[in-house]
Amino acid sequence: MDVPIEKKKFSNQKILILGGGLAIIALIIFVIISTGGGSKLNVEKERISINTVKNAVFQENIPVNGIVLPITTIYLDALEGGRVEEKFVEDGAIMKKGEPILRLSNTDLELSLINQETSVYNLLTQMQISQNAARQNTINRRNNYTDVENSLIEAERVYNLNKRLYEKDAIGRQDFESSENNYNYQKERMALAEKVLVQDSIASEQEYNQAQSSYRRTQSALELMRKKVGDLVVRAPIDGQLTALDAEIGQSKNKGERLGQIDVLSGYKVRVDIDEHYISRIYNGQTGTFTFNNKLYTLVIKKVFTQVTNGRFQVDMQFQGEAPEGIRRGQNLQIRVALSAEKEALLVSKGGFFQKTGGNWIFKVSEDGNTAYKVNIRLGSQNTEFYEVLDGLNPGDKVITSSYDSYGDVDELILK
Repeated sequence: MDVPIEKKKFSNQKILILGGGLAIIALIIFVIISTGGGSKLNVEKERISINTVKNAVFQENIPVNGIVLPITTIYLDALEGGRVEEKFVEDGAIMKKGEPILRLSNTDLELSLINQETSVYNLLTQMQISQNAARQNTINRRNNYTDVENSLIEAERVYNLNKRLYEKDAIGRQDFESSENNYNYQKERMALAEKVLVQDSIASEQEYNQAQSSYRRTQSALELMRKKVGDLVVRAPIDGQLTALDAEIGQSKNKGERLGQIDVLSGYKVRVDIDEHYISRIYNGQTGTFTFNNKLYTLVIKKVFTQVTNGRFQVDMQFQGEAPEGIRRGQNLQIRVALSAEKEALLVSKGGFFQKTGGNWIFKVSEDGNTAYKVNIRLGSQNTEFYEVLDGLNPGDKVITSSYDSYGDVDELILK
């Protein structure tokens, strides 16, 4: 009797297909878990920086570089062009005001001075001749006036005498009228002579004033020419140190060309370059600090140059109080310029995390210190050491501030 064989529900082929499908599903689930938002990463504590969020006094500032310069610099330009004939000092010399630095020669200018001097001397000679002629003319007119005055006196005497004689019929009418006519004539001559003297005096004064004015103008031109020739000797305008002297014997210099500069040694200032992003927040009176020989010093902005070059603008800062002992021209300083007043704020230390997160989130360490997880934050102002925390953290929270570049997109760190 045949025993019927029960047919299997699953063949080996079906079992293999089913197992393969389950393996693929498991792999997909593993990939999702390993790449999803809940991924974790083991991190060694020794390789990260953990800082505590705290409340403290905060002041927004920016780090800038400054270079030490003399408090005042006077530039030396060639007031007149010429050839360098002689150098009295070398670059770096300490100068007193008025001391000669170098001498230029300019043949055309020196010849013009000679011509101008000749013109002045000629004009002076002509003035003397004119004055002598005017003086002689005045003398002649005064002599003539004296003669006329004497004739008038004599005519008046004869007229008065004849008048009395005529009244007594001692002389004839013709003699009396003759003396009267002569007397009237002499009075008219006298009046004319007086007018001539007045006009002569006025004319002489005008001529003298015009001659003096012409002489003064010519003399001023001569003095100016002498000054121009004198400017061929370049002198120190103030006390200080001669620097950047650019002149060699035999070299030709054009008018207005830079020859060097005089640095005033009575003090120093600091020329600072600042990013143009802050140009609207920088103004006179703002302060900055720097450390020199382990001592903190303060600088004050005295002048802002608003011209922007290569994305930066400059300011001049002066020391508040005495300049540090031992500081030198050309020395570089690392300065923190304050952009706001001091205030109480919640702060987190600056670190490499910002480059990855942009300040939008941070890894916060759990209370047991074994893990760290992402939290969203909002940052405000910053200075060289801290960010101001506006939202997302509380005082006492511990956060990882070192770089996140090697963490990928993990949401949680396992701290070992």
